[in-house]
Amino acid sequence: MADQIASPEAPSRVPTAIEILANEARSLPGVIRGGIESGELVLYVKPADLIAVLTQLRDGPRFACEQLMELCGVDWPERPERFDVVYMLLSISLNHRVRVVVSVNAESPVPSIHRLWPVATWFEREAWDLFGISFTDQPDLRRILTDYGFSGHPLRKDFPLTGYVEVRYDEDRKRVVNEPVTLTQDFRNFDFVSPWEGMVTLPGDEKAHTDRQKAASSDVAANAVSNDAAANKDSK
Repeated sequence: MADQIASPEAPSRVPTAIEILANEARSLPGVIRGGIESGELVLYVKPADLIAVLTQLRDGPRFACEQLMELCGVDWPERPERFDVVYMLLSISLNHRVRVVVSVNAESPVPSIHRLWPVATWFEREAWDLFGISFTDQPDLRRILTDYGFSGHPLRKDFPLTGYVEVRYDEDRKRVVNEPVTLTQDFRNFDFVSPWEGMVTLPGDEKAHTDRQKAASSDVAANAVSNDAAANKDSK
């Protein structure tokens, strides 16, 4: 009888909106792979296909990513393709975000997208300044955050924390000067003792401090007696 009763089938799972979007985005020409990471759609693209993919994400009615919110670099020194260039896109009309990632080595440039989103010029200048990532067809690839004549790219992981040059105002010459970095103070060693352990007596804790001193004196006396007893026993 029990075998004749059919077990109810589990209801099929309905895909979410972002899962449907991810399936459609993965089918775009030029997308290597894609998926949902931390609740966001992430697409990986080759540099040669970047402009075509971003154009589809901007103009395609299913994606409609009207805004470029951010463009940043990520440094992976141990990889042959050292840098990731990450594009953060936002669709205001459809209320979703798309992240596009392009991987390049330190010598290969990335196509500029300033013709798709003019604001990209600021972001590409920042990526060039801080990481040394170059962009082809970018007419204004200049430093944007570091000073004139700055050497190196400070967000690369092999860039020294102290930098190479320090900028200061010279009182004698009455102007700003650039000089090699000099550390005016040796690195300090810290004992890592908390302020509570380092203080001998806390305000209002005088009685407890006196009790601790008495206990410590008793311990010293007891240790001395035991040591004398042990010495007498050995001498006999």
